Amino acid sequence: MKICIIFGHYNTKNSFNAAIRDTFIEEAEKEGHKIDLINLYDEEEQLPFYRGNINPPPKLVLDYRNRLEKSDVMFLMGACHNLRMNIIIENWVDWVLHPKWFFSYKSLLPDSKFFKNYGYPVPGAMKNKIGIVSITYGGPMISYFNFSFFANIPFKRLKKSVFLLGGLKTKYLRFFSVLPNMSKAEFEKHMKKVRKFAKSLK
Repeated sequence: MKICIIFGHYNTKNSFNAAIRDTFIEEAEKEGHKIDLINLYDEEEQLPFYRGNINPPPKLVLDYRNRLEKSDVMFLMGACHNLRMNIIIENWVDWVLHPKWFFSYKSLLPDSKFFKNYGYPVPGAMKNKIGIVSITYGGPMISYFNFSFFANIPFKRLKKSVFLLGGLKTKYLRFFSVLPNMSKAEFEKHMKKVRKFAKSLK
């Protein structure tokens, strides 16, 4: 498979997220997968903050979509901040995974004055592809339990409000208590998890 990685951590060299990225790539390539890596913070051209009145979208958005169309897997990697992913990834999602390329909306009552917006999404260019999210959290798992119950953590929101609209099959990697004082044993445990995940992709 061809896997397009959208990496959204500001430290693209030696962060924990960078270790996830590099470990995954190494193992995925051993399994015969092809990698298309987008380090968002290192891109020469940066997307502006999303604005709905810019139409057509910037050429960079069309370039990203073209790369996704040539891939079998879209893999978002980043950290959790204020119960969302890094703003650079959230902004990328707003621009790239957008109607009518990612999905369109079919009205059930198009002639109705009050219910013409009532209907269902129709997946677009990414239908039946795989969407993966890897998120690191600073706190322990238990501290996010209440948020998880109400679907307020990033993956559940992305899955329900974005990925499912586009017809993506979803997978999730999560890492808790990611702090600078992490022990080597704990770090290696996490990397083992990444390698196992890479091997599982079919």
